[in-house]
Amino acid sequence: MRFTTALVLAATAVTGAVAQDSFVLGFNSGATDDKGNPKTQADFEKEFKTAQNLNGAPGKFNTIRLYSNVQAGTTDTPIAAFPAAIATNSKLLLGVWASGTDNIDNELKALASAVEQYGTKLTDLIVGLSIGSEDLYRVSEAGIMSKAGVGNNAENIVQFIKDARQKLQGTPLSGVKITHVDTWTAWVNESNKAVIDEIDFLSVNAFPFYEVEHANDVKNGGKLLASAIEATEGVAAGKDVWITETGWAYTGPDFGAAKATVDNLEYYWKNVGCALFNKRNVFWYTLRDANPANQVKFAITDNLSTTARFDLTCDKDVTLPSASAGNTTQTNGTSSTGHSSSGNSTSSNSTSSTGSGNGTSTSGGSSSGGANGGSSGSGSSSGGAANGAKPSSPPESNSASSISLVNAMAMGLSAVFAAAAWALMQAPIGGLSRVRVGGLGAVQGVSYRDGRGQSSGWVGRTP
Repeated sequence: MRFTTALVLAATAVTGAVAQDSFVLGFNSGATDDKGNPKTQADFEKEFKTAQNLNGAPGKFNTIRLYSNVQAGTTDTPIAAFPAAIATNSKLLLGVWASGTDNIDNELKALASAVEQYGTKLTDLIVGLSIGSEDLYRVSEAGIMSKAGVGNNAENIVQFIKDARQKLQGTPLSGVKITHVDTWTAWVNESNKAVIDEIDFLSVNAFPFYEVEHANDVKNGGKLLASAIEATEGVAAGKDVWITETGWAYTGPDFGAAKATVDNLEYYWKNVGCALFNKRNVFWYTLRDANPANQVKFAITDNLSTTARFDLTCDKDVTLPSASAGNTTQTNGTSSTGHSSSGNSTSSNSTSSTGSGNGTSTSGGSSSGGANGGSSGSGSSSGGAANGAKPSSPPESNSASSISLVNAMAMGLSAVFAAAAWALMQAPIGGLSRVRVGGLGAVQGVSYRDGRGQSSGWVGRTP
C-alpha cells in the first residue's frame, strides 16, 4: 500500500476523517444497478444528488454507506463512488468486504489508490471505515443453520482491523474511526467480544419488518428496534452504536404481522425514522431498489426522483418507545437483514450471504447487492414469511447465561424458518435489495450480488 510523499506529509495536517459535529444522516448504496451492471460515476452522482435534495426531508441525507472500496467487476480498481462523492460533496462510511477471505489486501489496495489519486478531497469526506458486514452472524450457529452463506470469524475480523490500522498509518486516513457492521445477535455473542474491543464504534442492522417471531406489526416496529439497539448498547462498553440499516417495505409479501404497504413505510419513517434522524447516526434502507427479481421493495422513491412516494416531513419531538414498554416480547431487533451489502467476497460453496462484495460465483445462484470476489457454489433465494415461537426479550447484559440463551433461541428459530424462507425465495437477484425472515438468527432471505457486481447468492439479504 503506497502513498506519495506529499500525501504522507499531509497526514500530519489532517485527521483522515471528517470531524463529526452533527449526526450522520444517509443511505446505503450498493455497487451495481438493478440489472447487475456496475454503477458508473454518473450513476452514483445521480443517486447522491437525489439523497441530498429530497423534498420535505427532515435533514440533508448527505452521507453514503458503501460495502466495498472496489469497483464492481474488477479486482482492485477503486469504486466509482469515490469521485462521485467528491463531485457531490457527499460524506462516506467506507466498507471493506471481509467474508470468505483470509485477507483484505485488494480492498486496502483500492483505497490506497483512491487516496493517492484524490488526496484530501476524498479523505476529508470519510466519516468512518467498516471492516466487514454481518460476517459474524453468517458464521454463527444460527447463520449456519439458516444457510446464511460464507462469513468470517471474530479472530479474522480482528486481524483485518489490525491490518487496516497498520497499513493506514502515516497516511491521511491514519485517524479514521473503524467499525464493524453486524446483527445485534452477533454483538451480544460473547465469542465476538474481541471485535468490540478492537473497533471504535459498533454498527448494527435492524429490521422489525422481518421479525416474524414477534408481534411485528408496523405499530410495534419502534419497540422492536428499540430493543435491538438496547441489546447492542448493553455490550458496547460505552462505545457509540450506529444504525447502519433499517427500513420498511412498501410492496411485497407479508412477513408475519408485517404488511408491505406505502402507508406502513410512511408510518415507520414518521414514527421510527423521525425518532432517529438528527438524534443518532443513521443510514436508512433504502433510497433506491436495485433488484428487479425481488418482490420485497424498500425504496422511498422511484427512479431517483427527489419527490418520495410519501410525505417525508417529521413532527417535532418524536421518540422511540421504551424497549420494555407494553407487553412486547422482543428479541431480534437485528438478525441478519435480508439485504445484501456491497463488499468484496471470495466465498465458496455458499448458499446464502449478506452484503455486496466482490464475487465470482461459479455454481449457479443469482444474487443482488453488489460486490466482487470469488464465490462458488452459491444458491439464489428470495425470502418469504414464516411463523415461529416468540422468544423472550434480548438480554440487557453480556453475561454468559444471557448469551447462551440468545444462542439457543437463535438455533431453534433458524431451524423453524430455514425451510420456509428457502422455499419462498427462489427468485434470481441482481442489484441491491433486501429480504429477510426474522430477527434472532432467523433466515435472511435473498441471494445477492456482491459489492462489486459478481454473483454470490445466499439465503440472506441484499442491500
